[in-house]
Amino acid sequence: MTDSLSALPRFWRDAALPFIEARSVEDGRKVCYAPHSHACFSVGAVTAGSCTYFNAEAQEAIEAGCVVLMNPQAVHACNPVDGQPWSYLMFYVDAAWLGERQGEMGASADGAFAPFPAILSRNPALFAALTALHAQLLADQTDTLHKQSAIIEFFALLQQTLVPRPNGQDIAPLQQLERAARFIGEHCTEALTLDSICAAAGLSPSYLIRAFKRRYGMTPHAYLLNRRIQRSQQWLRQGRGLAEVALAAGFADQAHFQRAFKRHLAATPGQYRD
Repeated sequence: MTDSLSALPRFWRDAALPFIEARSVEDGRKVCYAPHSHACFSVGAVTAGSCTYFNAEAQEAIEAGCVVLMNPQAVHACNPVDGQPWSYLMFYVDAAWLGERQGEMGASADGAFAPFPAILSRNPALFAALTALHAQLLADQTDTLHKQSAIIEFFALLQQTLVPRPNGQDIAPLQQLERAARFIGEHCTEALTLDSICAAAGLSPSYLIRAFKRRYGMTPHAYLLNRRIQRSQQWLRQGRGLAEVALAAGFADQAHFQRAFKRHLAATPGQYRD
């Protein structure tokens, strides 16, 4: 890739997830920003090299592994240091949507966005989660339920890490979680949405994802994939064709089915059937 192309920003958007967009730049040496602000909440990471970061009255040099946070309307900028290479990624999140998630976690009394007190974090877990989220959103085979769940998981982690609450380990009633699991099992071959699962359980998205993972050891999306694999095993034992089973089980195509099946069972669908 040429220098001119690597300096170009890459944007990600999804019409099904209008509350968030992402941007990444592989070579930020030629990317300079005037002081500016956004109406939304911004969070990003330096993925290589180093740069100068200022936010309001604070200014410091930051390096790969740093996570930066900008509250709505906070004046900020990140710029290269003497032509040194650096790369970064950013997320721009609707403040009203994030405020609703904060309200579900008890971090906002009225569901309005609660500004983050920190403008910078060097927490390795946050950095790893942010870069993993970016990769998940850009993956061609990642469906909307998976993307939405991953987004909510990350912002719950961000909130809990930077603004911890003393009683953050509350767990939803077992009956509600069982309703969610049962609903997923009964409708696993359909294109489920997070909203439909939440409605069946009577829980908010943020609360459902946290509590479901504690109860079952996996997110609702991972549980859905697992139930689809179980259903496909049953049909494969009956000798049904691979393409037929892939579509019947709810996978986008046979290639997606093949990858998911092998991750779960360390064997291809054809090996399992034959």
